[in-house]
Amino acid sequence: MRTHLGIRILALASALTASVSFAADGPPAWAYGFPEPGAPAAPAGGGGRGGAPDTSPKHLAGSNLEFTLAQIRDGFGPADWFPGDHPKMPDIVAHGRRPDVRACSLCHYPNGKGRAENAPIAGYPVAYFIQQMNDFKNGDRKSAEPRKANTNVMIAIAKAMTDEEIRAAADYFGSMPWTPWIKVVETAMVPKTRIAGGLFLTLEGSEKEPIGKRIIEVPESAEATETLRDPHSGFIAYAPPGSLKKGEALVTSGGGKTLACGTCHGADLKGLGPVPGIAGRSPSYLVRQMYDMQAGVRKGVWTPLMTKVVSQLSEDDMLAIAAYTASLKP
Repeated sequence: MRTHLGIRILALASALTASVSFAADGPPAWAYGFPEPGAPAAPAGGGGRGGAPDTSPKHLAGSNLEFTLAQIRDGFGPADWFPGDHPKMPDIVAHGRRPDVRACSLCHYPNGKGRAENAPIAGYPVAYFIQQMNDFKNGDRKSAEPRKANTNVMIAIAKAMTDEEIRAAADYFGSMPWTPWIKVVETAMVPKTRIAGGLFLTLEGSEKEPIGKRIIEVPESAEATETLRDPHSGFIAYAPPGSLKKGEALVTSGGGKTLACGTCHGADLKGLGPVPGIAGRSPSYLVRQMYDMQAGVRKGVWTPLMTKVVSQLSEDDMLAIAAYTASLKP
């Protein structure tokens, strides 16, 4: 399947120009979890981490378990609020391995849904997952945004993992299908936000600001996501008006700039062989990957093909593609 698919993609991609037209003067800040250049600083607030440590037990609706904040944030055994939701986690996923390998479930959740600042890995083909981990390990996958610290963390974790640990994580996350997690809303005005660790969080109150040329991907509940790491609390992705229509044209036909996404990712964009699905997944993540490929910092086995696919896309094109694919039912 992989060989035939690669030949098919190469044949189609050769129709595209090999020159690269970079999307902007640097990575789109919003996709990487940073404020736009010149934007006023938002109030910090919301973290609740000042003063004496909070050692009180926390609870979530629907779970009969309780955890302290320290347990929720434990890099080598984070809270699993809903153990009945998923298969038994391999030890590398549940606990990691001291001192260098944090538990996969800390950032990506036990269900592999993840958050806007990292990757949505549930349902990835096992071969694709393993290849990406090896790309991190071999220096073939980096971030175009040097401030994106968690990419460097992921590189360090991958370098420290054994082949057996990578395979165990790949099998585990690959066994769970991707299910709805993100609601896309077109709007010209968005709630004001603050940024914590690369994650946009809605401020209390009702103040709004123009969305501009951004997707603002925020948790449905800032408290549930940032503080409690609730794997049942999804995301809202605000996109500029008209994004979905423009994105649909680019995704389904290429719009004269690229290939139809279904050529590689399947007609329903839910994946094809070793190629991952992109329907219903984080638009921030998708834009980061397209830009990283266009900028030449994400390489690896399949990336040269994708580099041609994204070579003529502007930042606005990437935004529209990501908004549309995120709006699809996975």
